[in-house]
Parts: sequence; structure tokens; C-alpha cells
Amino acid sequence: MSNNNGQKLAGKIAVITGGSSGIGLATAKRFVEEGAYVVITGRREKDLNEVAALIGRNVTTVVGDVSRLEDLDRLYAVVKQKHGHIDVLFAKRGRG
Repeated sequence: MSNNNGQKLAGKIAVITGGSSGIGLATAKRFVEEGAYVVITGRREKDLNEVAALIGRNVTTVVGDVSRLEDLDRLYAVVKQKHGHIDVLFAKRGRG
């Protein structure tokens, strides 16, 4: 018998790009409901802060543009420091 209370992502670390709106935000919320800890990245700090407050738990935000290698390096450094690894990567396609 598992002790994850039926949560499919219990204990998993998920990174979500473009998680401050639309399908990225919906995915972040659902992943947390399913027991994951989510790390959300996006370009606008204000939007990310609002998303973190909305979700309320098990979330870290990292400001950055995934098209910039230095921002990806910073994202990975945050994930590695806080969690050590990534279990799920949800890469939302942006407009541009």
C-alpha cells in the first residue's frame, strides 16, 4: 500500500516553463494538487509572484527567459540547490 494518498506525483519535482499563465499555470496547479513540488519559470517577476500566491504551497519561482542559456543555467542551479534533481519537465511553448 502506498502512502501518497492517491497523488500521482507525490514527492516529484516538476519544472514548468511559462507557468505564469494559460496551460502552464493550469499544469502547475494540477501538479501541486497531485503532490508535486513545482518550480515555475517565466519572464515577469510580478506575474510569477502572483502565481506563487495563488498556488500557495509547494512552489518556487525563477525569473528568466528560457531562450537565454544563462537564464537556463540559473534555473537549473536553483533546482539543484533546493531539490537536487528534476523528475518532470513541462516545457510550454511561448509566443514570439
